Amino acid sequence: MGLYAFMLAGSNFLAPVLAGFINDGQGWKWVLYWCAIFCGIAFVYLFFFLEETNYDRKPLAVEVSDSPLESSAASLESQQAPVTTEEKTPRENPPADVDYEAGEVHKKKSYLDKLKLLDKPRPFKVFQMMWRPLSLFSFPVVVYSGFAYGSNLVWFNVLNGTSSLILGSAPYNFSSSMVGLSYVSAIIGVGLSSLFSGKFGDWLMIRLARRKKGMHESEHRLWLFAVNILLTPFALILWGVGAAHGVHWFGLIFGMGVLAFAITIGIQASVSYCVDTYKDLSGEALVTVIIIRNTMSFAVGYGITPWVTNMGYQNAFLVAAFVGLAQALTFLIFVKWGKGWREMSKHRYWKYVEKSGHLGSH
Repeated sequence: MGLYAFMLAGSNFLAPVLAGFINDGQGWKWVLYWCAIFCGIAFVYLFFFLEETNYDRKPLAVEVSDSPLESSAASLESQQAPVTTEEKTPRENPPADVDYEAGEVHKKKSYLDKLKLLDKPRPFKVFQMMWRPLSLFSFPVVVYSGFAYGSNLVWFNVLNGTSSLILGSAPYNFSSSMVGLSYVSAIIGVGLSSLFSGKFGDWLMIRLARRKKGMHESEHRLWLFAVNILLTPFALILWGVGAAHGVHWFGLIFGMGVLAFAITIGIQASVSYCVDTYKDLSGEALVTVIIIRNTMSFAVGYGITPWVTNMGYQNAFLVAAFVGLAQALTFLIFVKWGKGWREMSKHRYWKYVEKSGHLGSH
Protein backbone atom coordinates (compact mmCIF):
# COMPACT_ATOMS: atom_id res chain seq x y z
CA MET A 1 0.00 0.00 0.00
CA GLY A 2 2.97 2.27 0.57
CA LEU A 3 4.09 1.59 -3.00
CA TYR A 4 0.55 2.26 -4.26
CA ALA A 5 0.51 5.62 -2.46
CA PHE A 6 3.96 6.45 -3.87
CA MET A 7 2.93 5.71 -7.47
CA LEU A 8 -0.35 7.59 -7.16
CA ALA A 9 0.85 10.70 -5.33
CA GLY A 10 4.29 10.64 -6.96
CA SER A 11 2.83 10.67 -10.47
CA ASN A 12 0.55 13.58 -9.51
CA PHE A 13 3.53 15.62 -8.37
CA LEU A 14 5.75 14.53 -11.27
CA ALA A 15 3.32 15.84 -13.89
CA PRO A 16 3.87 19.55 -13.05
CA VAL A 17 7.65 19.08 -13.33
CA LEU A 18 7.26 17.92 -16.93
CA ALA A 19 4.46 20.36 -17.73
CA GLY A 20 6.53 23.37 -16.69
CA PHE A 21 9.34 22.60 -19.12
CA ILE A 22 6.89 21.72 -21.92
CA ASN A 23 5.10 25.03 -21.38
CA ASP A 24 8.33 27.02 -21.62
CA GLY A 25 9.65 25.06 -24.59
CA GLN A 26 6.55 24.37 -26.72
CA GLY A 27 3.64 26.35 -25.28
CA TRP A 28 0.80 25.39 -22.95
CA LYS A 29 -1.23 23.60 -25.66
CA TRP A 30 1.51 21.02 -26.04
CA VAL A 31 1.06 20.05 -22.38
CA LEU A 32 -2.31 18.61 -23.41
CA TYR A 33 -1.02 17.24 -26.71
CA TRP A 34 1.63 15.21 -24.88
CA CYS A 35 -1.04 13.90 -22.51
CA ALA A 36 -3.01 12.66 -25.52
CA ILE A 37 0.12 11.06 -27.03
CA PHE A 38 0.95 9.20 -23.80
CA CYS A 39 -2.65 8.03 -23.47
CA GLY A 40 -2.49 6.66 -27.02
CA ILE A 41 0.73 4.79 -26.27
CA ALA A 42 -0.78 3.39 -23.06
CA PHE A 43 -3.89 2.22 -24.96
CA VAL A 44 -1.81 0.31 -27.50
CA TYR A 45 0.33 -1.25 -24.78
CA LEU A 46 -2.64 -2.32 -22.66
CA PHE A 47 -4.58 -3.76 -25.60
CA PHE A 48 -1.80 -5.81 -27.16
CA PHE A 49 0.33 -6.84 -24.18
CA LEU A 50 -2.07 -7.21 -21.22
CA GLU A 51 -4.55 -9.99 -21.82
CA GLU A 52 -8.09 -10.07 -20.45
CA THR A 53 -8.04 -12.07 -17.21
CA ASN A 54 -11.77 -12.35 -16.54
CA TYR A 55 -13.00 -15.80 -15.65
CA ASP A 56 -16.05 -17.29 -13.98
CA ARG A 57 -15.62 -18.00 -10.29
CA LYS A 58 -17.78 -20.38 -8.38
CA PRO A 59 -20.01 -18.67 -5.77
CA LEU A 60 -18.78 -18.89 -2.18
CA ALA A 61 -20.91 -20.37 0.55
CA VAL A 62 -20.82 -17.98 3.49
CA GLU A 63 -22.17 -18.66 6.97
CA VAL A 64 -22.74 -15.68 9.24
CA SER A 65 -23.00 -16.07 13.00
CA ASP A 66 -23.49 -13.55 15.77
CA SER A 67 -19.78 -13.80 16.60
CA PRO A 68 -17.32 -12.15 14.17
CA LEU A 69 -14.71 -14.77 15.05
CA GLU A 70 -17.08 -17.64 14.27
CA SER A 71 -18.09 -16.18 10.92
CA SER A 72 -14.43 -15.67 10.03
CA ALA A 73 -13.61 -19.21 11.14
CA ALA A 74 -16.44 -20.61 9.05
CA SER A 75 -15.11 -18.91 5.93
CA LEU A 76 -11.58 -20.12 6.69
CA GLU A 77 -12.77 -23.69 7.17
CA SER A 78 -14.47 -23.61 3.78
CA GLN A 79 -11.24 -22.40 2.21
CA GLN A 80 -9.09 -24.99 4.03
CA ALA A 81 -11.07 -28.11 3.14
CA PRO A 82 -9.00 -31.31 3.31
CA VAL A 83 -7.46 -32.52 0.08
CA THR A 84 -8.57 -35.95 -1.07
CA THR A 85 -6.16 -38.69 -2.10
CA GLU A 86 -7.25 -38.34 -5.69
CA GLU A 87 -6.44 -34.63 -5.66
CA LYS A 88 -3.00 -35.31 -4.20
CA THR A 89 -2.10 -37.76 -6.94
CA PRO A 90 -0.21 -35.93 -9.68
CA ARG A 91 -1.34 -36.39 -13.26
CA GLU A 92 1.23 -37.98 -15.49
CA ASN A 93 2.27 -36.35 -18.75
CA PRO A 94 -0.57 -33.81 -19.23
CA PRO A 95 -1.04 -32.58 -22.81
CA ALA A 96 0.92 -29.42 -23.60
CA ASP A 97 -2.19 -27.48 -24.67
CA VAL A 98 -4.30 -28.27 -21.59
CA ASP A 99 -4.45 -26.67 -18.13
CA TYR A 100 -5.81 -28.53 -15.13
CA GLU A 101 -7.52 -26.45 -12.48
CA ALA A 102 -9.93 -27.65 -9.77
CA GLY A 103 -10.52 -30.90 -11.64
CA GLU A 104 -11.68 -29.13 -14.82
CA VAL A 105 -10.02 -29.17 -18.22
CA HIS A 106 -9.43 -25.85 -19.96
CA LYS A 107 -7.79 -25.44 -23.34
CA LYS A 108 -5.13 -22.77 -23.49
CA LYS A 109 -6.07 -19.67 -25.44
CA SER A 110 -4.11 -18.50 -28.42
CA TYR A 111 -2.73 -14.96 -28.53
CA LEU A 112 -5.62 -13.80 -30.75
CA ASP A 113 -8.14 -15.40 -28.40
CA LYS A 114 -6.65 -13.41 -25.54
CA LEU A 115 -7.26 -10.15 -27.47
CA LYS A 116 -10.99 -10.81 -27.88
CA LEU A 117 -13.24 -8.43 -25.99
CA LEU A 118 -15.93 -11.13 -25.69
CA ASP A 119 -14.49 -14.60 -25.25
CA LYS A 120 -17.80 -16.43 -24.71
CA PRO A 121 -21.50 -15.67 -24.11
CA ARG A 122 -22.11 -14.43 -20.57
CA PRO A 123 -25.12 -13.11 -18.66
CA PHE A 124 -25.33 -9.31 -18.90
CA LYS A 125 -24.43 -8.13 -15.39
CA VAL A 126 -22.92 -4.73 -16.08
CA PHE A 127 -25.76 -2.74 -14.52
CA GLN A 128 -25.71 -4.91 -11.40
CA MET A 129 -21.95 -4.42 -11.04
CA MET A 130 -22.33 -0.65 -11.59
CA TRP A 131 -24.89 -0.47 -8.80
CA ARG A 132 -22.87 -2.42 -6.26
CA PRO A 133 -20.27 0.30 -5.50
CA LEU A 134 -23.12 2.77 -4.96
CA SER A 135 -24.82 0.41 -2.52
CA LEU A 136 -21.64 0.41 -0.39
CA PHE A 137 -22.38 4.00 0.64
CA SER A 138 -24.37 2.41 3.47
CA PHE A 139 -21.11 1.23 5.11
CA PRO A 140 -19.68 3.95 7.41
CA VAL A 141 -16.09 2.68 7.08
CA VAL A 142 -16.20 2.89 3.27
CA VAL A 143 -17.66 6.41 3.34
CA TYR A 144 -15.09 7.59 5.88
CA SER A 145 -12.23 6.06 3.87
CA GLY A 146 -13.42 7.98 0.82
CA PHE A 147 -13.78 11.18 2.85
CA ALA A 148 -10.32 10.80 4.41
CA TYR A 149 -8.79 10.06 1.01
CA GLY A 150 -10.57 12.95 -0.71
CA SER A 151 -9.95 15.49 2.02
CA ASN A 152 -6.22 14.78 1.88
CA LEU A 153 -6.12 14.91 -1.91
CA VAL A 154 -7.91 18.27 -1.76
CA TRP A 155 -4.68 19.82 -0.46
CA PHE A 156 -2.88 18.65 -3.59
CA ASN A 157 -5.45 20.57 -5.65
CA VAL A 158 -5.06 23.62 -3.42
CA LEU A 159 -1.29 23.45 -3.83
CA ASN A 160 -1.60 22.90 -7.58
CA GLY A 161 -4.04 25.80 -7.94
CA THR A 162 -1.89 28.31 -6.06
CA SER A 163 1.69 27.35 -6.94
CA SER A 164 1.75 29.39 -10.16
CA LEU A 165 -0.07 32.29 -8.50
CA ILE A 166 2.43 32.44 -5.64
CA LEU A 167 5.75 31.39 -7.18
CA GLY A 168 5.10 32.99 -10.55
CA SER A 169 4.48 36.47 -9.13
CA ALA A 170 6.57 38.93 -7.08
CA PRO A 171 8.76 38.61 -5.09
CA TYR A 172 9.63 35.15 -6.49
CA ASN A 173 8.92 35.57 -10.23
CA PHE A 174 9.62 31.93 -11.10
CA SER A 175 9.29 30.86 -14.73
CA SER A 176 6.88 28.03 -15.57
CA SER A 177 9.73 25.52 -15.68
CA MET A 178 10.99 26.63 -12.26
CA VAL A 179 7.48 26.42 -10.78
CA GLY A 180 7.32 22.88 -12.12
CA LEU A 181 10.76 22.08 -10.77
CA SER A 182 9.66 23.12 -7.29
CA TYR A 183 7.49 19.98 -7.23
CA VAL A 184 10.66 17.91 -6.84
CA SER A 185 10.33 18.78 -3.16
CA ALA A 186 6.87 17.22 -3.15
CA ILE A 187 8.16 14.07 -4.89
CA ILE A 188 10.83 13.70 -2.19
CA GLY A 189 8.12 14.13 0.45
CA VAL A 190 6.01 11.43 -1.21
CA GLY A 191 8.94 8.99 -1.28
CA LEU A 192 9.80 9.51 2.38
CA SER A 193 6.15 9.27 3.38
CA SER A 194 5.63 6.03 1.45
CA LEU A 195 8.51 4.42 3.34
CA PHE A 196 7.27 5.83 6.63
CA SER A 197 3.60 4.91 6.25
CA GLY A 198 4.39 1.49 4.81
CA LYS A 199 7.15 0.31 7.16
CA PHE A 200 6.15 2.23 10.26
CA GLY A 201 2.46 1.52 9.64
CA ASP A 202 3.04 -2.24 9.65
CA TRP A 203 5.28 -2.01 12.73
CA LEU A 204 2.62 0.04 14.52
CA MET A 205 -0.09 -2.49 13.60
CA ILE A 206 1.96 -5.32 15.11
CA ARG A 207 2.71 -3.36 18.28
CA LEU A 208 -0.93 -2.45 18.85
CA ALA A 209 -2.05 -6.01 18.13
CA ARG A 210 0.39 -7.35 20.72
CA ARG A 211 -1.03 -4.94 23.30
CA LYS A 212 -4.45 -6.49 22.58
CA LYS A 213 -3.08 -10.04 23.06
CA GLY A 214 -2.64 -10.68 19.35
CA MET A 215 -6.00 -9.27 18.21
CA HIS A 216 -5.62 -7.13 15.10
CA GLU A 217 -8.24 -4.44 14.49
CA SER A 218 -8.54 -2.35 11.33
CA GLU A 219 -8.76 0.86 13.38
CA HIS A 220 -5.12 0.44 14.44
CA ARG A 221 -4.14 1.69 10.99
CA LEU A 222 -5.86 5.02 11.64
CA TRP A 223 -3.28 6.10 14.20
CA LEU A 224 -1.09 7.14 11.27
CA PHE A 225 -3.40 10.15 10.93
CA ALA A 226 -2.04 11.43 14.26
CA VAL A 227 1.05 12.65 12.35
CA ASN A 228 -1.18 14.75 10.09
CA ILE A 229 -2.63 16.61 13.08
CA LEU A 230 0.67 18.50 13.16
CA LEU A 231 1.98 18.28 9.60
CA THR A 232 -1.06 19.41 7.60
CA PRO A 233 -1.71 22.70 9.47
CA PHE A 234 2.04 23.40 9.67
CA ALA A 235 2.53 22.94 5.92
CA LEU A 236 -0.53 24.99 4.94
CA ILE A 237 0.47 27.89 7.20
CA LEU A 238 4.07 27.81 5.98
CA TRP A 239 2.89 27.79 2.36
CA GLY A 240 0.07 30.36 2.49
CA VAL A 241 1.00 32.69 5.36
CA GLY A 242 4.65 32.48 4.32
CA ALA A 243 3.71 33.60 0.80
CA ALA A 244 1.66 36.48 2.21
CA HIS A 245 4.71 37.73 4.10
CA GLY A 246 7.22 37.04 1.32
CA VAL A 247 9.40 34.51 3.14
CA HIS A 248 12.41 33.04 1.37
CA TRP A 249 11.42 30.71 -1.45
CA PHE A 250 13.06 27.75 0.30
CA GLY A 251 10.48 28.01 3.07
CA LEU A 252 7.67 27.59 0.55
CA ILE A 253 9.43 24.68 -1.17
CA PHE A 254 9.93 22.99 2.18
CA GLY A 255 6.24 23.50 2.94
CA MET A 256 5.35 21.76 -0.34
CA GLY A 257 7.41 18.73 0.66
CA VAL A 258 5.82 18.54 4.12
CA LEU A 259 2.32 18.83 2.67
CA ALA A 260 3.09 16.07 0.15
CA PHE A 261 4.33 13.90 3.05
CA ALA A 262 1.02 14.42 4.88
CA ILE A 263 -1.09 13.81 1.75
CA THR A 264 0.64 10.47 1.13
CA ILE A 265 -0.01 9.34 4.69
CA GLY A 266 -3.67 10.20 4.19
CA ILE A 267 -3.86 8.18 0.96
CA GLN A 268 -2.11 5.14 2.40
CA ALA A 269 -3.95 5.08 5.72
CA SER A 270 -7.44 5.60 4.30
CA VAL A 271 -7.13 2.98 1.55
CA SER A 272 -5.46 0.47 3.90
CA TYR A 273 -8.24 0.96 6.45
CA CYS A 274 -10.88 0.18 3.84
CA VAL A 275 -9.04 -2.89 2.50
CA ASP A 276 -8.23 -4.20 6.00
CA THR A 277 -11.89 -3.93 6.99
CA TYR A 278 -13.58 -5.35 3.89
CA LYS A 279 -11.02 -7.62 2.25
CA ASP A 280 -13.62 -9.69 0.37
CA LEU A 281 -15.19 -6.58 -1.18
CA SER A 282 -12.03 -4.51 -1.51
CA GLY A 283 -12.40 -3.99 -5.26
CA GLU A 284 -15.93 -2.66 -5.11
CA ALA A 285 -15.28 -0.73 -1.90
CA LEU A 286 -12.33 1.05 -3.51
CA VAL A 287 -14.58 2.11 -6.39
CA THR A 288 -16.88 3.74 -3.84
CA VAL A 289 -13.86 5.36 -2.16
CA ILE A 290 -12.66 6.74 -5.50
CA ILE A 291 -16.13 8.12 -6.34
CA ILE A 292 -16.08 10.11 -3.08
CA ARG A 293 -12.46 11.14 -3.59
CA ASN A 294 -12.98 12.37 -7.15
CA THR A 295 -16.16 14.26 -6.24
CA MET A 296 -14.34 16.18 -3.50
CA SER A 297 -11.28 16.74 -5.66
CA PHE A 298 -13.34 17.93 -8.62
CA ALA A 299 -15.50 20.30 -6.58
CA VAL A 300 -12.68 22.09 -4.75
CA GLY A 301 -10.98 22.96 -8.04
CA TYR A 302 -13.67 25.54 -8.78
CA GLY A 303 -13.26 27.33 -5.46
CA ILE A 304 -9.50 27.66 -5.02
CA THR A 305 -8.84 30.80 -7.07
CA PRO A 306 -11.87 32.81 -5.79
CA TRP A 307 -11.03 31.67 -2.25
CA VAL A 308 -7.46 33.00 -2.16
CA THR A 309 -8.34 36.04 -4.28
CA ASN A 310 -11.17 37.21 -2.04
CA MET A 311 -9.66 36.32 1.35
CA GLY A 312 -5.98 36.82 0.63
CA TYR A 313 -3.26 34.22 1.15
CA GLN A 314 -2.95 34.68 4.91
CA ASN A 315 -6.63 34.41 5.85
CA ALA A 316 -7.39 31.71 3.28
CA PHE A 317 -4.61 29.42 4.45
CA LEU A 318 -5.27 30.03 8.13
CA VAL A 319 -8.80 28.76 7.47
CA ALA A 320 -7.34 25.89 5.44
CA ALA A 321 -5.03 24.96 8.33
CA PHE A 322 -7.93 24.71 10.78
CA VAL A 323 -9.96 22.72 8.26
CA GLY A 324 -7.02 20.36 7.81
CA LEU A 325 -6.68 20.00 11.56
CA ALA A 326 -10.39 19.20 11.96
CA GLN A 327 -10.24 16.67 9.12
CA ALA A 328 -7.22 14.91 10.62
CA LEU A 329 -8.91 14.67 14.03
CA THR A 330 -11.91 12.79 12.58
CA PHE A 331 -9.92 9.55 12.77
CA LEU A 332 -10.53 9.55 16.54
CA ILE A 333 -14.26 9.06 15.88
CA PHE A 334 -13.58 5.79 14.08
CA VAL A 335 -10.94 4.69 16.57
CA LYS A 336 -13.66 4.86 19.21
CA TRP A 337 -16.80 3.74 17.34
CA GLY A 338 -15.51 2.16 14.11
CA LYS A 339 -15.43 -1.37 15.49
CA GLY A 340 -19.03 -1.12 16.70
CA TRP A 341 -20.18 0.14 13.31
CA ARG A 342 -18.37 -2.74 11.64
CA GLU A 343 -20.15 -5.19 13.94
CA MET A 344 -23.51 -3.68 13.03
CA SER A 345 -22.87 -4.12 9.30
CA LYS A 346 -21.34 -7.62 9.33
CA HIS A 347 -24.52 -9.43 8.22
CA ARG A 348 -24.95 -7.08 5.26
CA TYR A 349 -21.26 -7.45 4.48
CA TRP A 350 -21.38 -11.25 4.17
CA LYS A 351 -24.59 -10.99 2.18
CA TYR A 352 -22.80 -8.66 -0.24
CA VAL A 353 -19.83 -11.05 -0.42
CA GLU A 354 -22.17 -13.86 -1.45
CA LYS A 355 -23.83 -11.71 -4.10
CA SER A 356 -20.40 -10.67 -5.34
CA GLY A 357 -19.51 -14.32 -5.81
CA HIS A 358 -22.61 -14.89 -7.92
CA LEU A 359 -21.72 -11.90 -10.07
CA GLY A 360 -18.25 -13.35 -10.63
CA SER A 361 -16.48 -10.33 -9.15
CA HIS A 362 -15.14 -12.07 -6.04
